[in-house]
Amino acid sequence: MRDRRHVRTVENTKNAENAENSENTGNVAGTDDMAEGENIADGENIADTPGTGDAAGIAKAGPSDVSLTRREFFRGAGLTGLRAAACSLSLFNEDANAAAAGGTPEQIHLTWGDDPTRSVFVSWCSPAQAVNPRVLLWGESAEKRTFHGVQRAYTDGINGQTVFTYHAKLDGLHPDSTFHYAVTADNDRNAALPFKSTFKTAPPGRAAFRWTSYGDLATPVASWLLSSPQSRFAVEAVERFEPLFHLLNGDLCYANMNPLSQPAVWRDFGNNVQVSAANRPWMPCPGNHEIEFANGAQGLDSYLARYSLPHNGTAFPGLWYRFQIGSVLFISLSADDVIYQDSGAFVAGPAPLRPAPSTGNAAIEPGTSFYIHGYSRGAQTRWLEDTLAAASKNDDIDWIIVQMHQDAMSSSKNGNGSDKGIREAWLPLFDRYGVDLVLCGHDHDYERSWPVRGCNHNVGRDAMTGTAVDTCQPKPTITSEPVDGRFDTSAGTIHLILGGGGTSSPLDAYGQNPANGMPQARVITKANRPIPGDTPGTFKKLGADALEDAIWSARRDTDTGYGIAVFDVDPGTPRGKTSISIRYYHAVGADRVPTSDYELFETLVLAKERRDPSRKT
Repeated sequence: MRDRRHVRTVENTKNAENAENSENTGNVAGTDDMAEGENIADGENIADTPGTGDAAGIAKAGPSDVSLTRREFFRGAGLTGLRAAACSLSLFNEDANAAAAGGTPEQIHLTWGDDPTRSVFVSWCSPAQAVNPRVLLWGESAEKRTFHGVQRAYTDGINGQTVFTYHAKLDGLHPDSTFHYAVTADNDRNAALPFKSTFKTAPPGRAAFRWTSYGDLATPVASWLLSSPQSRFAVEAVERFEPLFHLLNGDLCYANMNPLSQPAVWRDFGNNVQVSAANRPWMPCPGNHEIEFANGAQGLDSYLARYSLPHNGTAFPGLWYRFQIGSVLFISLSADDVIYQDSGAFVAGPAPLRPAPSTGNAAIEPGTSFYIHGYSRGAQTRWLEDTLAAASKNDDIDWIIVQMHQDAMSSSKNGNGSDKGIREAWLPLFDRYGVDLVLCGHDHDYERSWPVRGCNHNVGRDAMTGTAVDTCQPKPTITSEPVDGRFDTSAGTIHLILGGGGTSSPLDAYGQNPANGMPQARVITKANRPIPGDTPGTFKKLGADALEDAIWSARRDTDTGYGIAVFDVDPGTPRGKTSISIRYYHAVGADRVPTSDYELFETLVLAKERRDPSRKT
């Protein structure tokens, strides 16, 4: 029976008053996440709704009819009662470009350095160029060290706004220690009382620790397409569980759905997650909604400018990486490199997307999509295999956890579905080197697979014709819950879809084969490039092209699309077993009305023998 215990994330706050619906009915499309045969946003073109300033247009907030304007967001975000970082959001004046305070830090967030026991990055933005940006750090003693911020700036290729970001690497830290820090600049409005917070470094050696995860967060500002007030509660939920760090599984803020206002969407995202990300590292991976027109070779300049991440030693820094905490190796991947789905930025028409004249960029014509399949030319997959091969020989690593945005296994009825590209490129490596757990987003729901190894060929069928299709259907190694509730992942990899961060489009309906009643998955086996739409001058992208029985699907949450997963590592004892306890909490009712109430949905335990060197003697 489901455990009905509840977790309250914070005190309930008064819902913001409903704002006026936007009168902007423009026709610039953003990107995908559509059902088969549909255009984006339920078949309609996406309007770019301005969100900056007091007069921002407000899009419909969905069934809940609850929305936040940007003014309400900035006014209310400081009232959550969560640590010092929470109040920082209330410090920002909406006239953020005032020259005298142009270096005031905002969007402050932490990420791990190459060694989480000894290095942490502090990253932030400022409304204008900062003068002498810096971080002050101190531990148990009052003596402060100063770390200067390194500037990264880019100019958005659509609206022409220049964005200033800063990164300070704090190194030489002590493991398993709490540090205090402050972020400021010479032209910081709050220089007399700068932003302050604390963080903790990772423990050394085999040790117990906790992390949390979800993807598809968006912002709490309902004027932005695919944003929802639930995003704010999702961030607060992380703080409630107090993990060492958080994994954010792609589709951070959906800025590319609002192409004329991308920097403003990123700003609202950054100031929302600061409530948690200034206290503990948030480790992201890029999703399809980070891919933006005219912002870099892969469209990921907005993402890369904001995050400092561990080095991968390739020509694509920041797009994939690894880090180790205790006996757990975490690998973060950029799945757009291998998926077949065309799901980046897209102009549906009938009008083109016209960048600001200051950018010098030409209009982007209807039917244009930003498809980056194969962008690394195999470099990422080679890096992945090298990383996994090294891990397989390292007795200090018991667990391998992979993070990516898109899904190898999803039986979502109305979402994106499963992607054969991942199955072909990476699942054989996961099998060969014993990956234990894969965490994804993309489809806005919760689904757990059975442990899988290998695949069945030629058991799928074309969704239109019914002819046989090779979907590389993953094979489960077991299809029933263990008697003791403990899964031995040395026999197979478990995949979790955690796509219910805070987007306004939760997806908690799943496929079923009408012939046999089994769970059914839609599978993308080839690129779904734009085709002419039903209205002259418009274009659309079809959904998954194949179907298969989802014999690998173990559990699906049909109550709500929103939730958060909590992971607790028990390192075990020498020559004994180690385990990871997983609890998934869902926000029941959030599909209708945003809520801070997260209820336990299911618990499972992964367990296996430790890889102590002593076992080989």
